[in-house]
Amino acid sequence: MAVLGETRSWSPKPWDFRRYNCDFHHKSEVILVQVNPGEAFTIQRDDGQFQCITGPAQVPMMSPNGSVPQIYVPPGYVQQIIEENGVRRVLVLPQTEFHPGGHSPLHHPPPPPPHATHTHTHFCFTKSEDRMLYTHPPHGRAAFAHRDERASKTYERLQKKLKERHGVGGGGGGGLALSKDSPPPSPQKSRGTPPSGGDLQNGLGGKGADEQAQPSTAVTSLGKSPGRGKDTESGGRIYIRVLEPLDWVAPSQPEGDDEPKEGEEGPAEPSFTYEVSVSHSGKDGKFKSAYRVQAMCNCLQGVPSEPVSFTTLSCEPDGPSPPRKTSGTKSSLVLQWKGKGTGAFEQCYYGPQKQYRLTKLSTASRYYFRLAAKNDMGVSEFSDVVHIMTSCSVPAPPLSPELIQSGVTWLCVRWHRPAGSPKEDEISYVLEMEEEGSGYGFQASYDGDELSHTVRNLHRSTTYRFRVIAYNAEGKSNPSGVSEFTTAPDRPGCPCRLTMKGKPHPTSFRLTWGQFSMVVGKPKAREVQLRWAPPLVDGGSAVSSYSVEMFAPQVDEGWEVYQGSELDCTVGSLLPGRTYGFRLRAANKAGYGPFSERSEVTTGPGAPEVCRPPHVTCKSPTCAVISWEAPPCNGAAVSEYRLEWGAAEGSMQMCYTGAALSHEMKGLLPATNYFCRVQAVNVAGVGPFSDAVLCQTPCSVPAPVSSVHTLRESEMRDEEARPLLYSSSTCLGLRWEAPCDHGSEIMSYLIDLGERQPILTGPVTKYIIQNLHPDTTYRIRIQALNSLGAGPFSHTFKLKTKPLPPLPPRLECTASSHQTLRLKWGDGPAKAQPTDSLQYHLQMEDKNGRFISLYKGPCHTHKVQRLNESTSYAFRIQAFNEAGEGPFSTVYTFTTPRSPPAPLKAPRVERVDESCEVSWETLPPMKGDPVIYCLQSMQGNSEFKQIYKGSATSYQLPNLSSSTEYRFRVCAIRQCQDAPEIIGPYSSTVIMLPPRVDTPGVSGTTGSKAAEAQKPKRSLTDEQFSFLIIALLAVTSILIAVAIQYFVIE
Repeated sequence: MAVLGETRSWSPKPWDFRRYNCDFHHKSEVILVQVNPGEAFTIQRDDGQFQCITGPAQVPMMSPNGSVPQIYVPPGYVQQIIEENGVRRVLVLPQTEFHPGGHSPLHHPPPPPPHATHTHTHFCFTKSEDRMLYTHPPHGRAAFAHRDERASKTYERLQKKLKERHGVGGGGGGGLALSKDSPPPSPQKSRGTPPSGGDLQNGLGGKGADEQAQPSTAVTSLGKSPGRGKDTESGGRIYIRVLEPLDWVAPSQPEGDDEPKEGEEGPAEPSFTYEVSVSHSGKDGKFKSAYRVQAMCNCLQGVPSEPVSFTTLSCEPDGPSPPRKTSGTKSSLVLQWKGKGTGAFEQCYYGPQKQYRLTKLSTASRYYFRLAAKNDMGVSEFSDVVHIMTSCSVPAPPLSPELIQSGVTWLCVRWHRPAGSPKEDEISYVLEMEEEGSGYGFQASYDGDELSHTVRNLHRSTTYRFRVIAYNAEGKSNPSGVSEFTTAPDRPGCPCRLTMKGKPHPTSFRLTWGQFSMVVGKPKAREVQLRWAPPLVDGGSAVSSYSVEMFAPQVDEGWEVYQGSELDCTVGSLLPGRTYGFRLRAANKAGYGPFSERSEVTTGPGAPEVCRPPHVTCKSPTCAVISWEAPPCNGAAVSEYRLEWGAAEGSMQMCYTGAALSHEMKGLLPATNYFCRVQAVNVAGVGPFSDAVLCQTPCSVPAPVSSVHTLRESEMRDEEARPLLYSSSTCLGLRWEAPCDHGSEIMSYLIDLGERQPILTGPVTKYIIQNLHPDTTYRIRIQALNSLGAGPFSHTFKLKTKPLPPLPPRLECTASSHQTLRLKWGDGPAKAQPTDSLQYHLQMEDKNGRFISLYKGPCHTHKVQRLNESTSYAFRIQAFNEAGEGPFSTVYTFTTPRSPPAPLKAPRVERVDESCEVSWETLPPMKGDPVIYCLQSMQGNSEFKQIYKGSATSYQLPNLSSSTEYRFRVCAIRQCQDAPEIIGPYSSTVIMLPPRVDTPGVSGTTGSKAAEAQKPKRSLTDEQFSFLIIALLAVTSILIAVAIQYFVIE
């Protein structure tokens, strides 16, 4: 057995009455008690102790004999065991029902056992009174009803059983009157689970002031029960399931002037009953419900509380319509069904736009729309509802038309709607007919939405072919199958007059009728061929000639068109599609006989006549409407018109073909001449063009500026080519092409910069915008203006100002000589890539005080050569990048040092016995500074030592050793007046060898050789040595080239 607890949120108070709904299954010995979260369940064990179990939990309880356990009920309630669907249920029911306006005596029931049952409050709604009353339910399963109909049936069954066993009682009560000035507070929706209705004690205030401070009840759903709509509309009651809890505070009592004296009992506590009223209100499809509560005491009603609104919850959808079969095979079926709409408006767009595109809608369906506007002050009322239908696809070809009835000159034809087309689709039909043997093809004889049509003015006993085309807003379907129907035959016409043939006899005579007949060949557009037979009676003389007269349309007098003896003739120069009358007479020697009956002949259709010149009306500078009149059709209806249009009379092109008598040309150019002409077409051919008509579109605002370019820095100069007047970091130079003025001269241009104030210029196509921010992107568009107004803006162009030019770096001299200065600036490698964005420009001041360019590039060093010694030079530098050239730095001055003396040639050494004389070349003074010389010698492998310093150019070294080798070198020294001496480079070294000691026998012969050996050897100079190396390299290169030529190429 399962005992389902209905306690909610809080533990029961001593005076609370609650209920458990119990389902007892037969032949079961276990009872499961379900305790919900936040609830407590108290049981009494066999030893008499009480145990409290808190949820969530399921407590198994044993029943040794399977009987229903004892349920303790408060006074005024009874337990009822019913059986439904094989399940026994224990219900706690009140003994009497509560009647509105009735009174019940106050009673204070004793505390219930710890596991007392609990009850709920149930509502019924009376439509006619627009209020809701609450009573205790006569059954305990309303909260578990899955549908309102089931709850209603259960209630009726239980109500009948209750009346049979216990009857119906009433109650009354009295109490203190309730002040109308203290209405109960507004009801509130409980945030937890709904409390049990037992807190109300059957609607009577049997508790103290503290105990009855929080009355509550369960709010029930307001939806109609299925099948009970009629009872609801007529004021009947409907019982609805528990949905939301409501609670409120009991009204305060009025303060009395007389207080009870000692020993006297105070006045009895008032017994309050409560009415909960509900009102329905709906606006804009958002239906809500509002509740308010009202206290009553002794038939006196208090002031209702403020209403509280809430919105009911959603429920399951209504049942859809039955499905229908759309297609199927032997082993499959394709079913289709449609869902019912909600009947409520749904928001499909919210925003500032004035149009919206709805997608994913159903074809051929009707949708309802309404619109509301909103601003900072609120939302307006909704507009009137409009209904719009979505279009369908192109209809399917209908079935072949059917014949309803035929006549001599008419046929009644019907057809059917295309299969599968929605009923909401508005379909029209075109019935086309072709006469057998006419050669005109199918011609439209009906256009409308009817499913039948009677075609009149037909020929008798003639076969016609019919077909139907269906069309809607999306287009035309393919033609249906062709059906052939024949008109009914007609009775013969009146014969010709009677004539007597031969002589009459006394009792008889011979009559003849009919003179001769005309046989007409197939008529052409402009000629008719006639043929006839000779008359049966020639009057006794052979027919010599025939005369044919013709009657033009709507002309009573005829004229002769043929006279001769032939039995046929051809009448020409007729008009196409006209009906002419012909009659014939024969002549012999006696003269002309009577005319025959007139025969009507209709010429064949011809091409339409020439159209009148069309009429052109300009709706706007870019739109014109061309209209024309229908020309004479010449026997066949005009099927289409062809309109040619062009800017030159000799180069017009086809721009429209159709059956309409007007056409709208769009996309024209203002203030432009155009030519147009029109021609008509039918089944017989194409008519001639009308005369060409010249029209000129009116003037308009200028066209949009097509292209905008930025000015180069060289273009941002004035006419005298002075330095730049504008910085590319704060200025933007614009150049654009003048657009078409459309007939009115352009007066100015408007440059829009987005957030900045627009700039109005004159009729120029070049402008420089100043006072901009460096390294900033601007969205620019240009608009041309003339006397008629402002033209459209050009496309938005993004232009960016350059960053500010870089500042000049600091310039310094890192190395110097008497002819060169090595300068360095900035931080970076000495050699930079040519693609570096930051570059430098170094300038030096010349003798005239002007700065000349020395270097321009990305490097951070530069060597200035070919300078003069002891001379000051002025330099300045600037940095530049894609943003432009930055300012020049301050002038830096660097001075070259004094130059040292030039290197001397190797000194000359002459040995004189035990001494030697060393001499060298003389150098002139250097810019007034005297030059002295320093001579050094080295003896053997020792170091060089100074042996002389002075202004002389020779020196004699005494006391030489005869066995020692000597080396000499000399340098020049510049003696500066205000600076230390500057020592020049030393000359090359000269070696003096010791003298050889010769034997006496050979002293004479070797004397000359010894003298030659004692002469000092000259060493090669630097220039000679360099030339020798170059010569060796050249010879080697020539030899290699010859070897390659000989061994490789050949």
